[in-house]
Amino acid sequence: MHREEIYAGLAAVFREVFGAETLALTPGLSARDVEGWDSITHIDLVVAIERRFGLRMRSREIEQLATVDDIVRLIETKAGQQVT
Repeated sequence: MHREEIYAGLAAVFREVFGAETLALTPGLSARDVEGWDSITHIDLVVAIERRFGLRMRSREIEQLATVDDIVRLIETKAGQQVT
């Protein structure tokens, strides 16, 4: 899976979870940038990402997810992929 595919999948997840069809993902996007991204929504986001990409995240990993780039890197790691 290429980074572009990960971003496309994440964009769909973010738009669904936050109900924001025009939300544009950037590597540095964080909870401070997205209205409604709080601790409860963060859990919803993690569950949706796990389902979309067929992976499981550990509590320790979830705690480290501060930006979209953090999420992308974790997906790449979980998928056993190198950055492309």
